[in-house]
Amino acid sequence: MKTIVTLFDTIVAEHPSNVAFWEKYTDVYEPTTYLEMQERAQALSACLKSLGIAKGDRVAMLSQARKDWIVSEMGIFNLGAINVPLSTKLETSDIIFRLNHSTSKIIIISEIHYNKIADSLHLIPSLEKVILLDIKKSYTEKELYFESALTLGRELIANNKSYVTTEKEKVADDDDALISYTSGTSADPKGVVLTHKNLWINSLQCYEYFKLSEGTVSLLILPLDHSFAHTGLMYTVMRYAGSLASVQTGKSPAEALRNLPINIKEIRPQLLITVPALTKNFKKNIEAGIKKKGKVAVFLFNIGIFFGKHYHGLGYNKGKGLRMLSYYPYKLIDKMVFSKIRENFGGRLDYFVGGGAYLDIELQTFFFALGLPIYQGYGLTEASPVISANTPQSYKIGSSGKVINYLEVKICDEKGRSIQLGEKGEIVVRGENVMKGYYRNPATTAETIKDGWLHTGDMGYLDSDNFLYVLGRFKSLLISNDGEKYSPEGIESALTEGSRFIEQVMLYNNQCLYTSAVIYPKKEQLKKWIADNQKKAQKHDGKFSIEELAIKQIELEIAEYKHGGKHQGQFPERWLPSTFVIIAEPFTEENKMINSTLKIVRNKIIETYSDRIKALYTAEGKDVCNAKNMEAVKILIQ
Repeated sequence: MKTIVTLFDTIVAEHPSNVAFWEKYTDVYEPTTYLEMQERAQALSACLKSLGIAKGDRVAMLSQARKDWIVSEMGIFNLGAINVPLSTKLETSDIIFRLNHSTSKIIIISEIHYNKIADSLHLIPSLEKVILLDIKKSYTEKELYFESALTLGRELIANNKSYVTTEKEKVADDDDALISYTSGTSADPKGVVLTHKNLWINSLQCYEYFKLSEGTVSLLILPLDHSFAHTGLMYTVMRYAGSLASVQTGKSPAEALRNLPINIKEIRPQLLITVPALTKNFKKNIEAGIKKKGKVAVFLFNIGIFFGKHYHGLGYNKGKGLRMLSYYPYKLIDKMVFSKIRENFGGRLDYFVGGGAYLDIELQTFFFALGLPIYQGYGLTEASPVISANTPQSYKIGSSGKVINYLEVKICDEKGRSIQLGEKGEIVVRGENVMKGYYRNPATTAETIKDGWLHTGDMGYLDSDNFLYVLGRFKSLLISNDGEKYSPEGIESALTEGSRFIEQVMLYNNQCLYTSAVIYPKKEQLKKWIADNQKKAQKHDGKFSIEELAIKQIELEIAEYKHGGKHQGQFPERWLPSTFVIIAEPFTEENKMINSTLKIVRNKIIETYSDRIKALYTAEGKDVCNAKNMEAVKILIQ
């Protein structure tokens, strides 16, 4: 049977004493074996059954990564019920929407997130019970402590050994397992229905493709509700009878971030998965650590990165031709500097996988130079999610790797016809990992899955070596006045990654004469530059004010990608912004301008700044030092 229930029980039978999960609540990490996880899951199943949960019922899950997240999912699956994993970044209204849309009967939730909905339970009519993962002083009739639920379940099993096993035997391949909600970048979020077979086959695809070792250890730096962490990591590691470890969370996300570098050194993971936002934070922290060591360390580091990038190339040309000249100076600095940086990642990391969004090539080559190569992959929740990936055995930096086993991929034109290798079009996939559909949304399901093929909405192409290159979402494409289209993600990533002053950027071109942008500057960097250059500013007399000079610095950074700049030729010049809006408020989840996966919500940004974007296509607005930009800079430097 291709079910997660049989997968888990098989691993438990074969490796009962292997550690499944490491958790730290005090001073040391404590292990839980696969057999212990199974016992807890079956006890929970028995309790859920006694509460009326049956096959096909929905049980929601909202918690930071912990062993009982996995225990809960297994407990739900044992009954043939459906898990509704909710993002830990959701606010109250978003949680309520998903619980109502899925008509979840029970939610299993941690304390930090229960505070978001505790006063709003009356707005969720389907919700019958709240199972709390963390202990509290007293409980209402609707609440139940998780450990108390397990105790109840154990008593039921003691009185009837087959109380759970009879339900497990009814779980079939094509039964629904998950309703995973998309982040809702353009409309209400959609519930992606994934079956047991979807999860089973995608974890097998990853298992065969990634070639890990038995007992592989990984630290969870993404939440388990994230589809990449869920199938691409959790179930893949399970197939290797490996271990997951959670970051010590404390009482807030900020505390977890502080614990992350400590926990990495404690767990010494062999495998990590990451997304661009986290990868950029790793880079910033590495560079900040080197800067503290002084000018000599910074010099050696930068020289090492230069030689490392040159030696590694784009992977397929590593060390070839003149690149071999960089080998010895690179290896010397690697031993002196980079090896110590790798120790901060535990010293035995051999698999660092990136996904979730476009990862800038500069960022990838940076980590390859450090000896911490990030192997970029590609996937969608609708595909369970992994579609392609680079691996140590076969990779090209800049690509999203080769398509995984048991999956067909074709590139189609606007009329749905297959096109030749190297030509850009929509990425379309077919395989047993493709979702069943969108929950209670047949119209959108029919638009997305046609004749068994999942139309991803992503633009890309396959090269002659069958490497997949993902260029971005069709819905986010820039469209020029002559109808030519271009994906903005690569440019946006390059501008934010390579800029001293650009923190966030969204490019805009909807059949316009030129491209523009909405930019949130790096506030502290801007303030420091202004403080250091205050004397240069002499208002009037034909000179620029300090605010105008600061705006011109941002313009100069963009110009580096145009003719005559140090990055010229990296992107077609017509898609680089000719002018821009400067804003004083960042894109955040609170203002709905980025979603829970940290991707910008273009429609929301365009809607919010529509008047200012329109003004960019006037004579006054095209001047980057226009009044609105000046006003925004003044607010930023206050």
